[in-house]
Amino acid sequence: MKPKLQKSNRVLQDASYAREIAAGSGWMHVLRTGRILRITDLHGNQAVDTIFFNADRTCERYNANHTMREQGNVYISTGTRIRSNENNVLLTVVADTCGRHDTLGSACSCESNTARYGLDKRYMHACRDIFLQCLLDWGEGMDKRDQVCNINFFMNVPVSPEGGSTFADGLSQPLKYVELRAEMDVIVLVANCPQLNNPCNAYHPTPVGVTIWDEK
Repeated sequence: MKPKLQKSNRVLQDASYAREIAAGSGWMHVLRTGRILRITDLHGNQAVDTIFFNADRTCERYNANHTMREQGNVYISTGTRIRSNENNVLLTVVADTCGRHDTLGSACSCESNTARYGLDKRYMHACRDIFLQCLLDWGEGMDKRDQVCNINFFMNVPVSPEGGSTFADGLSQPLKYVELRAEMDVIVLVANCPQLNNPCNAYHPTPVGVTIWDEK
């Protein structure tokens, strides 16, 4: 299925919140119903690992299977409804200028670094470490068990006709973005990938931007 590219008419001056997230850093924030979140790939080819939770019941969270099955597509783009493990819609993608966001690759970890790249890479910083630190800092009983399979915004993981997949150079470019509208109060958990060993970010992790508009 071809990506559904859609530009936004929102302007930064009207935003209520804006922040830059350094590569290798995390961000956790409540996005209220109806508000718009834009994630911007500031320099291009950066992977932004993201999990969404129901802010009122964190046991309900993003589910890749429901999201892919209901739309009949493994990729995320404009019109995608991000669904939970209870098959409720958490967010809707309302704009997208990149067109390729991965649902299959999940987050890098010390274990996957070791398996893919060698024993000397085990102790390199990984997105699962970032997720865990954010969850522990957030409190409210959230911990390692809440690290479910995530979305990798701007990451390119092509799927072959035979069903195989592989990591490939990113398709994103500087200032490409994706916008999502919250369909319920959600907690957004971001790990801005520090990965140096695969081409998902051209071997050069960079900052990303997050911007929120309060419109209903």
